[in-house]
Amino acid sequence: MANGVKFILLLGLGVLVAYLILKSHRRRVERSRATRPPKGSEDMVRCEHCGVHLPRSESITTHGRFFCTPEHRREHDD
Repeated sequence: MANGVKFILLLGLGVLVAYLILKSHRRRVERSRATRPPKGSEDMVRCEHCGVHLPRSESITTHGRFFCTPEHRREHDD
């Protein structure tokens, strides 16, 4: 084989190996991101009155029930 053909084959093989390594690394990174919850995430709760979902820290809790507004808490108790 001519030196030029050997060079092209080796260059192509090197590019292929680099592509496969980067692809494998990318998959590992995507999998690790998918398995851990995003920073700052918290539990979502459902309003007993209207069914709206909201973060637990923003809800109004009464006797283990969650509400989105004081009005919904009062209306639900009536």
